[in-house]
Amino acid sequence: MAAAPTKTSRFISGFGIQVLAAMVVGLGLGLLARQLGPAEGQAGYGLAETLHQVGSIFIQLLRALVPALVFTAIVASIANIAQLRNAARLVWRTLFWFAVTALIAVLIGIALGVILQPGLHASVAAAAAKAPKTHGSWLDFLTGLVPVNILGLTASTKIGDGGAATTGLSFNVLQIVVISLVTGVAALKVGEAGEAFLKFNASALAIVRKVLWWVIRLTPIGTIGLFGNAVAQYGWTTLGQLGAFAGAVYIGLALVLLVVYPTLLALNGLNPIRFFQGAWPAIQLGFVSRSSIGTLPVTEAVTETNLGVPRAYAAFAAPFGATTKMDGCAAIYPAVAAIFVAQFFGVHLAVSDYFLIVFVSVIGSAATAGLTGATVMLTLTLSTLGLPLEGAGLLLAIDPILDMGRTAVNVAGQALVPTIVAKREGILDLEVYNAGGAPIEAVLHAAE
Repeated sequence: MAAAPTKTSRFISGFGIQVLAAMVVGLGLGLLARQLGPAEGQAGYGLAETLHQVGSIFIQLLRALVPALVFTAIVASIANIAQLRNAARLVWRTLFWFAVTALIAVLIGIALGVILQPGLHASVAAAAAKAPKTHGSWLDFLTGLVPVNILGLTASTKIGDGGAATTGLSFNVLQIVVISLVTGVAALKVGEAGEAFLKFNASALAIVRKVLWWVIRLTPIGTIGLFGNAVAQYGWTTLGQLGAFAGAVYIGLALVLLVVYPTLLALNGLNPIRFFQGAWPAIQLGFVSRSSIGTLPVTEAVTETNLGVPRAYAAFAAPFGATTKMDGCAAIYPAVAAIFVAQFFGVHLAVSDYFLIVFVSVIGSAATAGLTGATVMLTLTLSTLGLPLEGAGLLLAIDPILDMGRTAVNVAGQALVPTIVAKREGILDLEVYNAGGAPIEAVLHAAE
């Protein structure tokens, strides 16, 4: 049973106040660094670099836990959902609602792009257009699903300015998801021989979550760095040059979050206000951290503890959604961005091109893999439409600012779908849902 809501505001808890205060501090420090000059050799360089390092370290800590968290969470979710009698039905219903909400979101994005025409109202210079260092394609996406090794490790080599080559290792989250799904199913299929492994995995998941909670408690400090660095590096000038585009994206995000989601909840007999009260801790953290996977433990906790979704189902839907359910990054954003790029470069989009945008957004959302940024999904969309990848370079300047709103919508959708599915299947605890949820401190305590 969920912890009872306190008398303090469910929306502004002690942790929430810390995060909001950190945003104000970050804004002030970012403006100061911007005023003094953030470039190397200028008076504000030291402050700007400090903000950058603080924010980078926070994100790096979240990223470091991603492989272990994704693997253990998905294996555990396979084991948990197998306990439910209607497991297969729940999985298909979840996928169906993932697709429905993504479809609605991308249609809103297309409509805003066509109506507001952000590409015709941008004052950014065309010289700023350059292809990003990383990009996505359907071939890369499909081949990327096939694990190259049991750890999902990917090696890449970069040539520096001096000609020196450096090789680094990174984890391919999509491959980890595939490995986890196969491992979880195999552990169930071998029966008694797999029980010890599943118990070990559950123990490992508990340890990973504990460490992640420690990182999450650093969110106010990370917020100062992330928010301050965004202001120091980009300021209001860059945002103003792409104001029409940023406005279109945030209008779309607001429509999905504040109109589409409440409407779907109401149509399924659920009070939208109660949903936002319950899901707010996860939405808030998603906005700051810009990582659906980093927010995963809180998303799963509020889905179960505040929204009344059964643990066995929440343990499946939350990890699965954190890697594949991206209404912000994979629906609204690529739709508006693709239309922006087409308008900016004077490329006419046919009706078939808009259908391609819908297809990429609904089917290819897993390419974003729940990490910060949406460059892979954007370039996947641009390459599918045959639009210049250099257009993505125009938008990278304000990407961190947009990514905050995108991730908040992603996380809200990841909590919304299991709530709706559970309600339609008659397994949602309405008493818990209607209680309105607890602040993040209570959620953290309950999850621990």
